[in-house]
Amino acid sequence: MNCHYSLTSFHATVRGRVQGVFFRAFVRRHAMALGLTGYVRNLVQSRGVEVEAEGERSQLEELLKRLHEGPRRANVEKVEVTWGDNTGNFSDFEIGKSA
Repeated sequence: MNCHYSLTSFHATVRGRVQGVFFRAFVRRHAMALGLTGYVRNLVQSRGVEVEAEGERSQLEELLKRLHEGPRRANVEKVEVTWGDNTGNFSDFEIGKSA
C-alpha cells in the first residue's frame, strides 16, 4: 500500500526530436509499468512533449531517467522538470490531445 507522504508529482517539458518517433507511447508504457498516473501530450507550438506524472517519488525519478533517454529514434536535447504535490486528479496514464 502506498504511503500518502511518499506521493508527489512532476511536470516536464521534453525538447528535441520527440515528435513522430513514438515518444508519447514510450512514455505511457513506462509510466504504466511504474504504476504512475498522469498524461503525455505533444506541444504544437514548441514541437516538444509535455508530461504530467504523479506517484511515488522513486518511480517518478525512474520515469524521468527514461524521459532523458527517449525511444530509439528520438533525440532528447533538454528536459525541464518542476516538482509539485500529488493532486490525485488522475486515475490512469493517458496520451492527451496536443496542446
